[in-house]
Amino acid sequence: MFIDKAEILLKAGDGGDGAVSFHREKYVMTGGPDGGDGGSGGDVIFVADKNINTLIDFKFKRKFFAGGGGNGGVNNMTGKSGRNITVRVPTGTIIRDKETGKIVADLFRDGEERIVLKGGRGGRGNARFAKPSRQAPEFSQRGVKTPEIKVVLELKTIADVGLAGFPNVGKSTLLSALTNAKPKIANYHFTTLSPNIGIVKYYDDSFAIADIPGLIEGASRGLGLGRDFLRHIERVRLIVHIVDISGSEGRKPYDDFTAINKELRTYSETLADKPQVIAANKSDLAEEKDFEEFEKRAGAKVFRISAAVGTGLSELVAEIYGRLKELPPLAPLDTDGYTYDNTDDDGFAVSSGSGGVFEVTGGLIRILERNVSLDKDESFRYFQRILDEKGVIDVLREKGVKDGDTVIVGDIEFEFVD
Repeated sequence: MFIDKAEILLKAGDGGDGAVSFHREKYVMTGGPDGGDGGSGGDVIFVADKNINTLIDFKFKRKFFAGGGGNGGVNNMTGKSGRNITVRVPTGTIIRDKETGKIVADLFRDGEERIVLKGGRGGRGNARFAKPSRQAPEFSQRGVKTPEIKVVLELKTIADVGLAGFPNVGKSTLLSALTNAKPKIANYHFTTLSPNIGIVKYYDDSFAIADIPGLIEGASRGLGLGRDFLRHIERVRLIVHIVDISGSEGRKPYDDFTAINKELRTYSETLADKPQVIAANKSDLAEEKDFEEFEKRAGAKVFRISAAVGTGLSELVAEIYGRLKELPPLAPLDTDGYTYDNTDDDGFAVSSGSGGVFEVTGGLIRILERNVSLDKDESFRYFQRILDEKGVIDVLREKGVKDGDTVIVGDIEFEFVD
C-alpha cells in the first residue's frame, strides 16, 4: 500500500529533576549540599532513507517519544541522559507542524538527519544553589517538561521530470517505454494509483522521471486522485505535459491542455510556472490537421509521439535532456525556518478575570514552577523576590489588584497582600 501523508505525535524526553542531598560521612561534622543535576531528555531525530518509499509504517505506529532524563543523585551525581529516538522516513519527506502548517524540515538527501525536538534540560541540584549567604539550600530545580507535538509528514517525490495529463493519455506507457519502470498499464482511467519513478539513460548521463496518477478538472479541489498526488511533481524541474492528440476519450486535446494547466495554477503558482514540454501522444491515431490546430492554439512546439508504437521518443528525450541542462539542479524546498524551542524566556503577561482573580502566565512562570518548592520557606522567599524583581507585582498593581484578591501563578495560588 502506498501512503504519502501521515499525522504523528512526537515528544522529546523530559529533563530529570535535580536532587536535594547533603554530604554524610563519618568524622565529617558539616557536610555541604551535594545534590546532583538531572539528566537531559532524549531528542527526536528524523533521518532520510532512500530504501523507504512510502509512509505506510506510520499508519500503524503514530507515537514517537524519546526517553526522559534521570533524576540527579547524591554525591553530585548527574542523572542519566534520556534515550534519543530516531524516526526513519523516505527521502523527500517534509515535516510540517500540525498547528501552524509551517514546514519544520525537508529531508531531501539520503542520510540527512534533523533534530526536530530537543530534549528538556535537566534541573540543577541543590549543590548548584549554594553560596556564602545560602550554605545549605534545601531546594533544587525540576527538569524542563517537554510538550507533545503533532506533525504531518508529506512525501514529495524527488525527480527531474514529472508527467502530467488527464487519465489514460499514455503517461504510464511513456514511462515504461523510456525507462525500466514497470507501471501498471490498462485501458481504463486511474490505472496508476501511486507515483512511479524511472531513470532515463541518455548517452553517459541520466535523469529521473515521475509518472503520477491522472488529473481531472477539479483535482486541485480534491476531485479524483489529483490533489493527493499533485505534491509529487512540486519538486520537479520540468513538466512533460502529455495530451491525447487523437481525442480517443471523446475530449478535445486543447481543452485538456488548458484544463490541466488551470489545475496546476490553482494548486500552486510555483508549479504552474515550471517549464513544460508538450507531448502529443497517440499520434498514430491522429490526422495532420489535429496537430496543426493544437500547436497553433498552444503557441508552443509540440512533440508528436506514440508511446505504444515507439515513434518520436528519441526527439522527445533529447529535448527533455537539453532543457534540463539549462535548468538549476534539484534542491530542497524553501522551509519556513520553523523550530521548536525549549529554551526558557522570562516574559510574562497578567490577565484579570471576574471576582478579583488575576492570572500570571508566560515563560517566567515556567521557570518559577521548576525552581520553587512551596514546602520550603527559602524557596518560597525566592519566588516572592523574583516576582518583585521582574516587575510582576508592579503590573498587578497597574491592573488594579487589591488586598485580598487571588493571584494565580502557574500551579501556585495565593492571596495578594500589599
